[in-house]
Amino acid sequence: MSKLTRLTVLGSTGSIGKSTLDVVARHPGKYRIIALSAQQQDELLFEQCRRFQPRYAVLLDEAAAERLVKRVAAAGLDVEVLCGAAALERVATLPEVDAVMAAIVGAAGMPPTLAAAQAGKKILLANKETLVLAGHLFMEAVHHSGSALLPIDSEHNAIFQALPNGYAGDMQRSGISKILLTASGGPFRKTPLEQLQHVTPEQACAHPNWSMGRKISVDSASMMNKGLEVIEAHWLFNASADDIQVVVHPQSVIHSMVQYVDGSVLAQLGNPDMRTPIAYALAYPERIEAGVAPLDLFQVATLDFSAPDFTRFPCLSLAYQALRAGGTTPALLNAANEVAVAAFLDRRIAFLDIPRLIETVLGKVARAEVHLLQDVLDADAAARAAAQEWISR
Repeated sequence: MSKLTRLTVLGSTGSIGKSTLDVVARHPGKYRIIALSAQQQDELLFEQCRRFQPRYAVLLDEAAAERLVKRVAAAGLDVEVLCGAAALERVATLPEVDAVMAAIVGAAGMPPTLAAAQAGKKILLANKETLVLAGHLFMEAVHHSGSALLPIDSEHNAIFQALPNGYAGDMQRSGISKILLTASGGPFRKTPLEQLQHVTPEQACAHPNWSMGRKISVDSASMMNKGLEVIEAHWLFNASADDIQVVVHPQSVIHSMVQYVDGSVLAQLGNPDMRTPIAYALAYPERIEAGVAPLDLFQVATLDFSAPDFTRFPCLSLAYQALRAGGTTPALLNAANEVAVAAFLDRRIAFLDIPRLIETVLGKVARAEVHLLQDVLDADAAARAAAQEWISR
C-alpha cells in the first residue's frame, strides 16, 4: 500500500470510531484523517483533533460545536469546526477523501453514508441502519457510482472473507447454499424467562464478549442486533431470508460462516475485537497489523452452537418478518426499536416491552414501497410517533 488513504470517520467518538483511530495510529504512513465527527462529545473530539490533526471536525450539537471552536482556537489547531447534519454529508463527500468510515449509530448515520455512496467513495460500513432503512436505494447508489463497499460488522466482514473471490451476488452460481450468521446470545441466553421482565439497563449492557455502546448492547441482549444484521446480510450478499440462518455461538470466536453445496463450510475465526474487521476493510485486499492478539485455540478449547430461541428473543423473529414484508417495514422496525431501546435505557419501559412496542408499531403503521429516500424518512417519522404514543399511553 504505497498510496496514502485519506479518511473521514463519521462517529469517531463511538466504539467503532475509536477502534478505527487506534488502527490508523499504528500505520501513520498509510492513512491521513481528513474529518472526524461526533454527536456532542466535544472533549473527546478535541483530543482526537489534537492527535490526528484533521482538516474538519463536525458536531451535531450546536452548543458542543461552540465549545469545540473555543478549544481548537485556544490550542492553535488548524481545524475547521462544522455543525449539523448537512456538515456530515459535506465531509463524507469531500473530493480529497478516499474512504469513509460510516460508524454513526442509528438512523442519523444514513444520509451521510448514502451521500458517500453517491459520491463514489470507498465505504467502510459499520452503520447497519443504512441498509436496514434504505437497502435498495443504498445498493443502487453503490452500483451506479462504482463505490467500493466493505462491511465492518464482524459477522458480515467474516462472511465477506469466506465468500469466493469476485462474488457478484449470485449464491447459486457461486455454489453457496446458506449464509450462517453467528450470534453470542448476549447476556440473557440462559436467563429464566420469568426474570427477563425485570432486567435492568445495566444488566442488558453487560455483554459477555464484546465492548460496545449502550444502544448496541441492548440490541444484542434482545437479539434485535442480529435481526438487523440478517436484513443487512440480505442486501450485502443478495441473500433471501431463507438463505440466512442465525447460529448461536456463545464463545464469539467464529464470527460467521458460508456453507457451500459441496458440503464445505468456510469460517472466519478470531478474538472478539472490532479492530480486526476494521483493519481488514481499511487495507483490503491486503492485510495489516491491527493490535489484536492471535487466537489461542488451546485456550478456547470448546466451540458451542445452538439454534436461536425465538420465544426468548421475539425481536429476532420480528426482524425476519420485516425482511420478508419488504418496503418500508424494516424502517418501521428500526425506528420503533430505537425509540424502545432509548425508553428502556431511561427506565420508562421494561425490557420485554421492547418487542411488544415494536410489534404494535408494525401493526399500526402501514407498509409502503420505497422509491425515494423521503419514503424511508416518512416511515421512520411515523414509526417514531407511534412508538412514543405507545410509551405515553
